[in-house]
Amino acid sequence: MSFQAYLDNIEEKTGKTPKQFIAEARKLKITEFKDIIVWLKRDYDLGTGHARAIAYVIRNGAEFELKHTTGVHRDASGTLNLAGKAKKKKPVAKKTVKKK
Repeated sequence: MSFQAYLDNIEEKTGKTPKQFIAEARKLKITEFKDIIVWLKRDYDLGTGHARAIAYVIRNGAEFELKHTTGVHRDASGTLNLAGKAKKKKPVAKKTVKKK
């Protein structure tokens, strides 16, 4: 599963986008990695992997080192969409020309 897919699954489970988690962590003044993990597990019932993904973006933002360029763990780029699934750009559909 790609990093972006982790974030998308978290949004489906919690109803919160990564940007909303970032804003909430700032409001609560939670900055330490271990404290973020505890908070996410306790308040949102996230597992360790999902909590770590959100903790990463809270501490580091959208940019990450792209390590997987092929296979199921690949991401399209080293930049994550933090605005949520609804804010993703949809691919432009190709127009088809009917042949007579």
